[in-house]
Amino acid sequence: MGSALTLLAGLDPAGLPQQLVNGVLLGGIYALLALGYTMVYGVLRLINFAHGEVFMLGAYTSLFVSWALGFSPEAMKSGSHQSNPMNLVIMILVSMTVCALVGVVIELFAYRPMRGSSRIASLITAIGVSLLLQYGGQLFLPTSPPPSISDKVNPYSGSWEIPLKSADASLVAALAKARTEAKESQAEIDRQHINRFDTNLPPAQAALITTVETSERQVHDLEAKINNSSVKINLRYGQLIMLGSTIVLMLLLRHLVLKTPIGRAMRAVSHDFDSASLMGVNVNQIVTLTFMIGSALAGAGAMMYATLGDSPALNTFYGSLPGVKAFVAAVLGGIGNIPGAVLGGLLMGVAENLVVWAGYSQYKDAVAFVILIAVLLLKPGGIMGSSKVEKV
Repeated sequence: MGSALTLLAGLDPAGLPQQLVNGVLLGGIYALLALGYTMVYGVLRLINFAHGEVFMLGAYTSLFVSWALGFSPEAMKSGSHQSNPMNLVIMILVSMTVCALVGVVIELFAYRPMRGSSRIASLITAIGVSLLLQYGGQLFLPTSPPPSISDKVNPYSGSWEIPLKSADASLVAALAKARTEAKESQAEIDRQHINRFDTNLPPAQAALITTVETSERQVHDLEAKINNSSVKINLRYGQLIMLGSTIVLMLLLRHLVLKTPIGRAMRAVSHDFDSASLMGVNVNQIVTLTFMIGSALAGAGAMMYATLGDSPALNTFYGSLPGVKAFVAAVLGGIGNIPGAVLGGLLMGVAENLVVWAGYSQYKDAVAFVILIAVLLLKPGGIMGSSKVEKV
């Protein structure tokens, strides 16, 4: 009980809105990845564990495109470079295209030959493809030193501050007064050429130094109180672009699945694979298209995360942890359910940032596994998934 009260006392309520927003932004990336898992599972009842590696290849593709656009380390040393929005458009389109092609290759050469095999054989194949891309990628992808996309690629480097609650007016007035006193006292010290570190000063000069130090402490304390009492959200323009792009991609996917003949065919295959084939649906084409769309979404998420988000440096294991988290998000929302994947991704991102807000950032990656265990124990079908028990 005492430790719980200590934890609650140490929380910063003013920082909660910012962490919730950060969680939604991160959750959007997880949702894009989770959609790939849930779409493939919906049509094949297969967990594509190589999906995180497709994400990794999308990030590397974005890196190579940025280099081709003049933002390589060598080019950056030669002078300043200014980016423009078209660079981001080119990067995301190329990343989506490359990842879509990778998804097609994986489906054709790894999963299609195993389609009639047992579930465990398909699972082993998926893990094998994942390991092949992780370790095989080290043969032809730059990993040492780990590269990263230059900040100069992002033309939206500014931020937008949204005040939710202003600080108390008396604190603001007291801060202004303390700053004025500190400034005036420091000006007098400079005028008299007083050494603040001299221990043998006359009483008048020593009192002047004491006044300055007292005013500086007051300024520091008042600034801390104002920061704690005011509530604001800081949004980088790049994050807003990332959020907007994620929403657009999800709406386009929703339109494709619900409003187009291809979407109807995908839903038919998801509902009953064999019956859809008997009704004239080209199931091979639909499965390939599903892999293509899911992989393209992973490529879009990878580009935005590596370019506009708080991304670590690239390596061939870059997509492993995001892939696991996105898989957990898909399970949380209900694997095979597209709205559930989006909901699960958002909840996953928020949960991770709440752990950071609580002061346990070193455990933020463990949240995914805690959620996975809890979902499997309490609601195996997920929030929006079917409650039907299915042996996999």
